[in-house]
Amino acid sequence: MAMEAWFMDESNEEQRLPHRSNQEDFVPLDHLADLGVLYWHLNPEDYEKDEELKKIREARGYNYMDLLDLCPEKVANYEEKLKNFYTEHIHADEEIRYCLGGSGYFDVRDKDDRWIRIWIKAGDLIVLPAGIYHRFTLDTNNYVKLMRLFVGEPVWTPFNRPQEDHPARKEYIKSLTEKVGVALQAH
Repeated sequence: MAMEAWFMDESNEEQRLPHRSNQEDFVPLDHLADLGVLYWHLNPEDYEKDEELKKIREARGYNYMDLLDLCPEKVANYEEKLKNFYTEHIHADEEIRYCLGGSGYFDVRDKDDRWIRIWIKAGDLIVLPAGIYHRFTLDTNNYVKLMRLFVGEPVWTPFNRPQEDHPARKEYIKSLTEKVGVALQAH
């Protein structure tokens, strides 16, 4: 099943709720691709031997991998960490996450600064480009198992908004203005 994404409402209710602005207001994958967001659906039960995952990692240079279980039972200061993940930020590098179990939401800003909520579930591999404003939260299931992929040594430094002068943000904005009709290279 393909990943689901939709425009978010403006509600300040619990962040783990879906926050759909309109039940029919789904965002197609090509709209996410226009923002530089890439997506693949893989077999999470076979990630250790998955040839497609191996090809993606080789093609994109993802040579470091670790696994992370996010849930109240396994993460100290869970609510505080979840609040930190939900603070709008950018990274200097891509953020690559492969959902092996559970589910959660990545929220990204579109070209008009609207929030798009991306619901990842087991099998979804998502790549957020460096410089895109985003945040993460779990859904009401309060559990996700993620594979984190990196180029080289892992660096996970968030730069909270505003970051308009950050080199990664400038490069991201430049890529959006230069990109016209670029096809999605993933699924």
